[in-house]
Amino acid sequence: MKILIIEDEKELATSIIKYLEGYDYRCEYCGNLAEAQDKISLYDYDCILLDLMLPDGSGFELLEEIKRQGKNDGVIIISAKDGLATRLSGLELGADDFLVKPFHLSELLARIHALIRRKNFNGSNILIYNEIRIDTLAKTVKIKDDLLDVTKKELDLLLYLISNKNRVVSKSSIAEHLSGDMADMMDNHDFIYAHIKNLKRKLSEKRCTDYIKTVYGLGYKWQ
Repeated sequence: MKILIIEDEKELATSIIKYLEGYDYRCEYCGNLAEAQDKISLYDYDCILLDLMLPDGSGFELLEEIKRQGKNDGVIIISAKDGLATRLSGLELGADDFLVKPFHLSELLARIHALIRRKNFNGSNILIYNEIRIDTLAKTVKIKDDLLDVTKKELDLLLYLISNKNRVVSKSSIAEHLSGDMADMMDNHDFIYAHIKNLKRKLSEKRCTDYIKTVYGLGYKWQ
């Protein structure tokens, strides 16, 4: 799962990143509005943590930009401003949650978990697709009650494909999901083929239906 932290307090942002990475979230950071606008235009995120008071503008401007682009990224506002009007403005502009500074990192993690469950998994930690059962908190995969040995990347890939079932996802979009903006620095996306191949092999060994289809010249589809 990929998180974007938009926060001009570098010390707070560093603490959030260190904490979330301990729970296997991949984090990206920017400290101003202009950089944040560039990132949301180029990439998709499971959750955006948005400070309202940025050195070059307001977080409200970013919420309006997300709405204009029709993006589905979840947004949690993290702000020292605790007025009712501020909360209502943020929620009306499309934010999913509002957390007042200072806050406990454990509460932030719980809010992120809840948001991702609502957005991607119908409010549940358990994702079931036919014979596949995924526990997103325990980070386990079972095929007909038989535990599947997967790496973190393979689990992220499996969740991404299922979340986009019946849609063709390109190699570049998979690379960006698994590696974030580092994907732009790669010469090729051969590592995606390796992850797909390994995941298909492991699923096949557990006698799982072959749901991952190659769409030549375009990418892959879960169907």
